[in-house]
Amino acid sequence: MTQRLGPPTLAEDLLLLLFQPFSGPEGTGVVAGEETLPYVLAGAMLADLSIGRHVRTIPGWSGSTRVEAVAERPPTDDLLRSTWDYLASRPRGVQATLAVIGPALRRPLLERLIERNDIHRSTCVETEAPIREMLTDGESGRRRSLLRGVRGVLVGEAEPEPRLGALVALLSGSGMLPQFHLEIPRTTATIARAKQLEHGIWAAGAAADAIARSFAATIVNNVILAAAVLPKR
Repeated sequence: MTQRLGPPTLAEDLLLLLFQPFSGPEGTGVVAGEETLPYVLAGAMLADLSIGRHVRTIPGWSGSTRVEAVAERPPTDDLLRSTWDYLASRPRGVQATLAVIGPALRRPLLERLIERNDIHRSTCVETEAPIREMLTDGESGRRRSLLRGVRGVLVGEAEPEPRLGALVALLSGSGMLPQFHLEIPRTTATIARAKQLEHGIWAAGAAADAIARSFAATIVNNVILAAAVLPKR
């Protein structure tokens, strides 16, 4: 029996934003940044767990950072729980965790977006051509809402709550913000604002928010490092 979907995860929001409904062959829809996508989605999973206080960071060797599950605080979401279970066995390095959990995330996250009607999937069958998967806007309006939130933070300089702050930081750190140049102008001010969020610099708030900012910055730095060592194709 399929688990009833709860609130969207941060990784779902990230994948939905990276979905480009009018790109690809004949507008069949593509996801931007496929090469680095596993690391970015994994970073979103860890950030989500941190915001919910399901994981925390601890010092590693030689100044590195490890992540450990907070005992007795497993998340209810099954995908988040899978990552929590992986960390519950013992603390793990951030880089190693990104590499292990990331590759298996795209498909189940996409299926969730389709089930929520955020993305619509169909097939295109043409004579003497392979069957193609077509992804289009599901017309739920959630992608537009998320994009408005990102724009408000970067252009309007609205102070984000931890979840939106982490989302913008991951988009910026992964190098994906230029994909939104039509909606979010690439100006000196917006670029500087994005870099602030990458480094966890946004409005001071409760202690939990400070932890989320610090953790998001750690994750973004590791996503950048992971992307930098990808083999060139």
